[in-house]
Amino acid sequence: MSRAEFHQQRAAQAVAEARRLLAERERLGARWLPWVATELYRLSPPAYAAMVRRELERLSAQ
Repeated sequence: MSRAEFHQQRAAQAVAEARRLLAERERLGARWLPWVATELYRLSPPAYAAMVRRELERLSAQ
């Protein structure tokens, strides 16, 4: 599978995962950043974790 195919197949899933992580920000408060770092660490493969991280950055900037 090419990198482009990988990204196309997982784009919607990465956005949904980023939204799930952001939804916990208010509830967790100051604990959110370490929690989200742990959640990102658990994601696999690393290319998918990077996609979710980019989506978190994009959605946080909105």
